[in-house]
Amino acid sequence: MAQEAGSTQSAPTRQGHLVMMAQWAHRAWAWDGQERHTVFLVGKSTLAATLAWVLSHDILHAQSPAFAPFSAVLIMQVTIYQSLMQCLRYIGAVVSGVAVQAALALLVGPDLITFVVVALIALIIGRWPRLGSQGTQVSTAAFFAFSTYTAATESAEKLTRLGEIILLVLIGCTVGIAVNLIVMPPLRHRSAEHAIHGLAQALQGLFGDMYPALRSCQLDSAVTERWRTRGRQATELAPQARAALRTAQESLYFNPRRFSRRHRGRGTFAGYGAVLAALERTLHQSAALARSLDSWHGKEDQNRFRPFLERYGDFLENLYEMTRVLSTLDENLLNEQSQKLSFLADEAQTCRYQLAVQVEHDALPLAEPSRPYGALVVEATRLMEEFQHTSDVLRQHIKD
Repeated sequence: MAQEAGSTQSAPTRQGHLVMMAQWAHRAWAWDGQERHTVFLVGKSTLAATLAWVLSHDILHAQSPAFAPFSAVLIMQVTIYQSLMQCLRYIGAVVSGVAVQAALALLVGPDLITFVVVALIALIIGRWPRLGSQGTQVSTAAFFAFSTYTAATESAEKLTRLGEIILLVLIGCTVGIAVNLIVMPPLRHRSAEHAIHGLAQALQGLFGDMYPALRSCQLDSAVTERWRTRGRQATELAPQARAALRTAQESLYFNPRRFSRRHRGRGTFAGYGAVLAALERTLHQSAALARSLDSWHGKEDQNRFRPFLERYGDFLENLYEMTRVLSTLDENLLNEQSQKLSFLADEAQTCRYQLAVQVEHDALPLAEPSRPYGALVVEATRLMEEFQHTSDVLRQHIKD
């Protein structure tokens, strides 16, 4: 009975895994997203490893041919720029490790004490920040070099094998860079848009919940606490967005595809960078807005502050519409989208002005720290400034 139950449970699990794999494969085939990028990276790594193995094993007949394909795969990165940086660091780490082992072995001899000293020095060199993630390769190269050195019988053979390690690493790195440069070199223009989409969607969701509740004065503690949590979580998306933009910028470096007719004239991300910075500041301000609302919960007479909240809801609705445009930003539609943002920015400015008029009409206590009116008005002004700046930046980006 237990076996039958276990087999019954495992069958749907296997089917679920197969469905997930099929969906992943469909996304890789249909869209130019992370799944397709992964397929390209795996395919290019396989090609680079195969070519490096053929050169080292079949042509050079090296004693340790695995160094070449290992090096080719290790330096295969998302962008050519990253591959070059990792290549330089990796070569520096390997040369350092081999040099330490060779110097000590020639001076002292390949005994246990020498191995201890080699390990100590290699591990210290590996801590050098300039080597980055390749720092561990210093000790790895030193250990392999020590093993290769002790396996050889003659002095000339010992030095030849150490030199062979460096040669194989150079071959692998050269093959890896060449494959990454020739075979579909990655050009991540869309990564800049995706970075903006992620932040804009977070703001869209938050404003989309806020403005209906403000219009109906539904500011109970559960609602405002949820806004506060979402505002705090949204600010955590900023580092991921900056990393995506940085990847897009790095994909241009040393990339021959940027000179093709299709990609010519798309050599800067200054406009997207400015928009991303504005959205990042807006995330922090929206989080502050959520904190102000959460500290209030509408404890005063609703007849007094209802018009203020209604005007505030109108203002946030316009910001919500602007985030909807930004969450679908497409460089092929920037002209239409920029015009739409300009129109919405004007509408939001009008709503903010009406909010200020309402505050003055109701004589709301802006200076009292126990009431959030002053903080809410300040946040509205700051939010408007950032969204207006975003609209202006995109319009200027189109003109340039």
